[in-house]
Amino acid sequence: MDSNLITVLFKVSLAIFIAGNLLDMGLRLKPRHAVLGLKNYYFVGHTLFWGFVAGPLLAFAITLMIPLQDSFAMGLVFLGMTPGVPFLPMIIHRVKGDLGYTAAFMLLVSVTAVFYIPLVVPFLFEGQSVSAWMIARPLLLVMFLPLLAGMLINRFSETFAFNAYPVVKKITVLFTVLACGFGALKYGGGVGESDISMAIVSIVIFFFVLTTFPYWFGFGLMHKEKIILSLGMSTRNLGAAIAPVLAMDTVDEGAVIMIGLGHPAMLLFAWIAT
Repeated sequence: MDSNLITVLFKVSLAIFIAGNLLDMGLRLKPRHAVLGLKNYYFVGHTLFWGFVAGPLLAFAITLMIPLQDSFAMGLVFLGMTPGVPFLPMIIHRVKGDLGYTAAFMLLVSVTAVFYIPLVVPFLFEGQSVSAWMIARPLLLVMFLPLLAGMLINRFSETFAFNAYPVVKKITVLFTVLACGFGALKYGGGVGESDISMAIVSIVIFFFVLTTFPYWFGFGLMHKEKIILSLGMSTRNLGAAIAPVLAMDTVDEGAVIMIGLGHPAMLLFAWIAT
């Protein structure tokens, strides 16, 4: 298959995968359930600190301590800025966590990421011809708008949201598989050609710290809140992490590979955390 066609199919599949996940989340996210968590200033403060201060700083510190290719370092930093996998509520449900605080967490990190990433990325990667709007545009289209649409549907018609959820879920799963397949075709060869040993070490350190430290140092929080914080930080929104890479003039293959390595790592650490 033509390489350019694979690239287009990968980007389209990825966009639908990201949008589907956020629409899916919005259909199940009841703002009134999130109010309690958002009123807990300790919880909000810890979420913003670990998600958008400690996470990016940790990723950057690891790139200074461990010799990584520049492209792998870029991918790790993007992972550091995108906490909270969209299917986090499913994980929390399995461990019988507080779904109200989960809703607060997901709403907070999703909305913050949409505005945070476009402001930070142009300063971090000055060599790239990328503007804040170039980064913000795909995040608004495939994250913020689907999330908002899902929440509005849920707000005005819970019955419609309930009936639409299984359809959206099936479509999202389909395009998840397609995105993984086209991504493997496009970038899988680069894995064998690169020395990823240090990249794997970096990923393991990154996820270990963000799984354990938010729980250990979750001062002022109860166990039910700490476990949401820990699981939320031990998972990453890979779609949000890869969107800025694809928005750049030249897609960095190594950054895509690094973000891809985050998938098995976050599943492993989320499993350990549960």
